[in-house]
Amino acid sequence: MLVIGSRGSQLALWQANYIKDRLEGRGVESRIEIIHTKGDKILDSPLSKLGGKGVFTREIEDALLDGRIDLAVHSLKDLPTEMPKGLTVAAVPQRADPLDAIVGGKLRDIPRGARVGTSSLRRIAQLRRMRPDLEIKDIRGNIDTRINKVEKGEYEAIVLAAAGLKRLGWQDIISEVFRADKMLPAAGQGALGIETLLSGPGHDAAAQLDDPWSRFCVTAERALLEELGGGCQVPIGAYSTVENTELFLTGGVFAPDGSEMIRFTAAGDCTKPMELGRSVAQVLLKRGAARLLGTDVGHA
Repeated sequence: MLVIGSRGSQLALWQANYIKDRLEGRGVESRIEIIHTKGDKILDSPLSKLGGKGVFTREIEDALLDGRIDLAVHSLKDLPTEMPKGLTVAAVPQRADPLDAIVGGKLRDIPRGARVGTSSLRRIAQLRRMRPDLEIKDIRGNIDTRINKVEKGEYEAIVLAAAGLKRLGWQDIISEVFRADKMLPAAGQGALGIETLLSGPGHDAAAQLDDPWSRFCVTAERALLEELGGGCQVPIGAYSTVENTELFLTGGVFAPDGSEMIRFTAAGDCTKPMELGRSVAQVLLKRGAARLLGTDVGHA
């Protein structure tokens, strides 16, 4: 029997059970092992103080390397682009909605000065571009915790990934899903990543669930993110789609205060997603992305 590692949040367990059901539909028996990460233990702290994305994955990856679990299910946007030695993303199942959503009212209808919660610098920058009159406040915690804060009146609205809300059956409380040309989503948003050792039973089982079209898109997005040297601490967006055999990728970099945006779209062969991601990132860098990101990235 394979062991699936997962965080203990409601959404993480939904995702782990979804993969468990998919595996069992293919005759692979499995069980879920809950692993508490550093990020879960201090979830209400700002991500910058937690130490970045890896705080939600390190303990799980240690369990993979130690052989305590056979595969791990992650929200792909939370998985760092740099993988620990010996591990790989064995599968990207069919992607769910990659876009951002607002709960509490449509953006155009929210009163001036209203408190809108999000923990994402990418969302903050884009919200400030669209509605500079709003009071954007940091918000942490699991999805249900954040929704409760709106219901209690601590925030007039919050912005979350549409996929998480829909997976938990809360699509009815979504006021608006932002088009990608209005709010560029995070690289890999809406997709799951099944992480395993480079080979073995977990890898072989997970590989059966891979959706190549979803993998093409998220590979391009994550390649762009890696080339820019960014993670969740910088306001970078990426969104890719496939049409026939052509892959389209839009990348965007934003000033944290929303005052500037550098955005570029290109197309390429869907079988070469990493090349497309890197090339879009290079154009963004040439147009001033490093200055907005506050980095000294400057590839040739």
